Amino acid sequence: MNSVRSDSIAFQDPAWHGRIATLFIVLMILWPLLVWSEFKPWILFDTQSLQATGNFLMSFLPPAHSREFLLLAAEATWQTVAMATAGMALALCGAIPLTLVVTERLSVSRLGTGRIGLAGRIVRQGVRWLLILLRSVPELVWALLLVRIAGLGPTAGVLAIALTYCGMLGKVYAEILESSDPHATDMLLHNGSSRVAALFYGALPDSASELVSYTVYRWECAIRGSVVMGFVGAGGLGQRMDESMKMLAGGEVATMLIIFILLVAGADGVSKMLRRRLA
Repeated sequence: MNSVRSDSIAFQDPAWHGRIATLFIVLMILWPLLVWSEFKPWILFDTQSLQATGNFLMSFLPPAHSREFLLLAAEATWQTVAMATAGMALALCGAIPLTLVVTERLSVSRLGTGRIGLAGRIVRQGVRWLLILLRSVPELVWALLLVRIAGLGPTAGVLAIALTYCGMLGKVYAEILESSDPHATDMLLHNGSSRVAALFYGALPDSASELVSYTVYRWECAIRGSVVMGFVGAGGLGQRMDESMKMLAGGEVATMLIIFILLVAGADGVSKMLRRRLA
């Protein structure tokens, strides 16, 4: 009897009290948030909602496959990819120089005293706030504002992606470079190298795989964002999908959803290929 009791004590999880307390605290915090957000998932399972869901899904079958529609979908798909790629290219043009400014690892003034000068700190803080401003406004909001300025069409979508993603890329690029091995970069700067050369020959070789992976991921996000911005008049696949949904053409929506899934899968394949080449 004593041996059984000692074995149960030996195999008892010593941290179960802490886990239960943590779970209780999480539920105490999460429950008011769910109430305030009016989260009511049981609505999905009443008779009316299930019937509406079934009718909605049945309207997707069969997916539209007429020649005229496929040509229109192909044109919209190409416009979506072009919008995302052009927006990413503009975002990179802004993010790369801003990354050079904001990355403390590439500061020359810190090499002598170990501290960055006052002017450098002011400039870096200003650029950080610029990056915060750019990424704080979602691309959909930028698109809504720019559609009123540039009119309907892909121009507003390209600029919206460029502005938001410039802020995102600049922030994450700087963090990736800051976390890289500082030895090569410091040696180049100590020996009179420029910041650009220190970036290309010191920091980039250690961070290239992570930078490329994040860039391709953001390009994939830009494709998704281009589709969403089409609903506010920025063109592309989203605008076609919006028109089909308003006409209750479920088959056309199903075809465009399939195309959208294939686009994201293709972006994922490109990311894997580039990571293998850089490995």
